[in-house]
Amino acid sequence: MFCTLAAWLITKAGHPFEQPQEYDDPNATISNILSELRSFGRSVDFPPSKLKAGYGEQACYVLDCLAEEALKYSGFSWKRPAYPTEELEEEEVTEDDAELMFNKLEESAVEEESDNEENFIDLNVLKAQTYRSDMNDSAKHEEILQSTTDAAEWNLEVERVLPQLKVTVRTDNKDWRIHLDQMHQHKDGIESSLKETRGYLDKLHNEISRTLEKINSREKYINNQLEHLVQEYCSAQALLSEAKEKYQEGSGGVTQRIRVLSEITEVLERVKQETEEKGSSMTDGAPLVKIKQALTKLKQETIQMDIQIGVMENTLLQSKLKEKIQYD
Repeated sequence: MFCTLAAWLITKAGHPFEQPQEYDDPNATISNILSELRSFGRSVDFPPSKLKAGYGEQACYVLDCLAEEALKYSGFSWKRPAYPTEELEEEEVTEDDAELMFNKLEESAVEEESDNEENFIDLNVLKAQTYRSDMNDSAKHEEILQSTTDAAEWNLEVERVLPQLKVTVRTDNKDWRIHLDQMHQHKDGIESSLKETRGYLDKLHNEISRTLEKINSREKYINNQLEHLVQEYCSAQALLSEAKEKYQEGSGGVTQRIRVLSEITEVLERVKQETEEKGSSMTDGAPLVKIKQALTKLKQETIQMDIQIGVMENTLLQSKLKEKIQYD
């Protein structure tokens, strides 16, 4: 999938590239993709083996570079985003979360003044009208000190106009005023929590500081008391290091002597073996018997040769006598 997508992006960037097949050599395919990437002027500072898996940081880098080149070749340009206008929906008035106290109407009127909705009440105008009517009534009827209105009728009128006095506040998460109020609430919470925890933190800091001072003073005291022991320990460490060096030197000499001893032992074993062979050959009587048998055989052969020589001499003498008689 990675090779197919890379080949498609290379083709979109204006360089013809053959689509890889399933049984193609992956090394050759990856090498061709990297060659095309270098031809676009992109740097490749990782080995091709990183792309064999088809995923990872290097694969994302290659696809990102090829996508940018394809967008450049096609002449694509980014435009400003066009946000759709959101129409404010009318919400039903609920007595649970939409009703505010009348003493907060002045603050909400300033925030809702820019909405220009018919269902909201302009509290500033209402306040001004109320103030003017009160001034006129007070100027005209200063002599009236007691109301003649029936309380029941007043309560009915209040119940009748009460729904019109309710204000609907739209809870929009995009409103910066809500975020600002939340920031102020969090700030107040952090400040109140900080006031409570600052005392504990200061107390903890003081305790830690005192503990560190005690530890430092105790350390100095222990160092002063154990100074001679530390010096003895240092001298003992120096002696130990010297002893280790001597031991290493002695170990090297022993190893050499052991090697020489093994060579001498081998030579000694070889000499012993030769001595035993010569001793066994000297004490053995078999060669002497063989020599005696050979001498006996030689004597017998000598006797036979003597007999044959005598016979031959006699035969030769007789032949000479016969020849002499014939000539005479």
